[in-house]
Amino acid sequence: MKNSSKINVSLPEVVGRGYGTFWKFKGRYRVVKGSRASKKSKTTALWFIVNLMKYPESNLLVIRKTYRTLKDSCFTELKWAIHRLGVSAWWDIKESPLEMTYRPTGQKIYFRGLDDPLKVTSITVEVGCLCWAWLEEAYEVMKESDFDTLDESIRGEVPENLFKQWTITFNPWNERHWLKSRFFDNPSEDTLALTTNYLCNEWLDKSDLALFEKMKERNPRRYQVAGLGNWGVTEGLVYENWREQEFSLDDVRKFPSAFGLDFGYSNAPAAFFAGSLDLPNRRLYVWDEFYQCGMSNRAIYEKVVEMGHQKERITADCAEPKSISQLKDLGLRRIRASVKGADSVRTGIQWIQDLEIIIHPRCVNFLTEISCYTWDTDRFGNRINEPIDDFNHLMDAMRYALEEYIRKKKWLI
Repeated sequence: MKNSSKINVSLPEVVGRGYGTFWKFKGRYRVVKGSRASKKSKTTALWFIVNLMKYPESNLLVIRKTYRTLKDSCFTELKWAIHRLGVSAWWDIKESPLEMTYRPTGQKIYFRGLDDPLKVTSITVEVGCLCWAWLEEAYEVMKESDFDTLDESIRGEVPENLFKQWTITFNPWNERHWLKSRFFDNPSEDTLALTTNYLCNEWLDKSDLALFEKMKERNPRRYQVAGLGNWGVTEGLVYENWREQEFSLDDVRKFPSAFGLDFGYSNAPAAFFAGSLDLPNRRLYVWDEFYQCGMSNRAIYEKVVEMGHQKERITADCAEPKSISQLKDLGLRRIRASVKGADSVRTGIQWIQDLEIIIHPRCVNFLTEISCYTWDTDRFGNRINEPIDDFNHLMDAMRYALEEYIRKKKWLI
């Protein structure tokens, strides 16, 4: 690409099919729910890099519920877009703190998390105006009022050639979410609401497509959401005894801590749970997690150390004794295998259902799982007394963590 501020983008060549309307829309809210591999995040990243370079007075704010999740998601996608467009020489990319600067003009891409709201609402740009915002994984934002506060941060006049716009992208796990009623059921005139899926991604190879076909056959419920981008139906929730609430870790340190680990690798995430149990008041505080695919045992060990939990007693899935042994050799001296036993899943669920579960907002994956973890159905659509084999990685880790209390089947330590 020549050293010029002008970029000519061929949508079919760079973005592909399915996003022509998205690319041209200039209303206030551009909302995309989509399946995995639907290109929604990559297309969004490409659009922002192209248009930041096109409009020299524009700046972008990128937001997720927690700041720590930005580096491996939006930040990485925007770096990919810069490289794909061949304009890396014109961008400065910082990782501490996360920030990108377009060298010719000084325009910036800012990254913020809702876990530090003052940093979101107090941004002052150095060049031009803050006119665009990208809320990725918007499903994590459980309260519409939190988005309303964000919406107010994109305010003030903009030059005639610019426009203020929110781009909101997410997987539609829960049909009860406020995103559905606000942007899809009752959209305003300045809203573009789209549903996309993997079928518009012409760059998937045969093995990628085969994964979706297997999902369609083996887990049709998940295929509707993760494959086709349709709203997830959340009738028959296993746990309804929970709420999201801020609390200080200092306030719960007096209660016994509980740590659980569910193993995963390529298609399933390794899931780590940390909570504190107030037994006399039947209250569980959920305050830390990790949730990631492709983690070796060493990577799990390093993550636990990074989080400061290496000296804690961790109960891990007994189905992987070799992994537990290796983690113990690496330095997790107090890790142990779960016991499980006959009907342990339902017994554990029944015990946990009698708790009041208070979830810290930073635990976004736990919030996603617990709001989608439902009872399964038989072939006639009737509910059965078994949970679905999905959204259960942190749910299982929670059961392992609480197993010593569950097995006593009483409320006294």
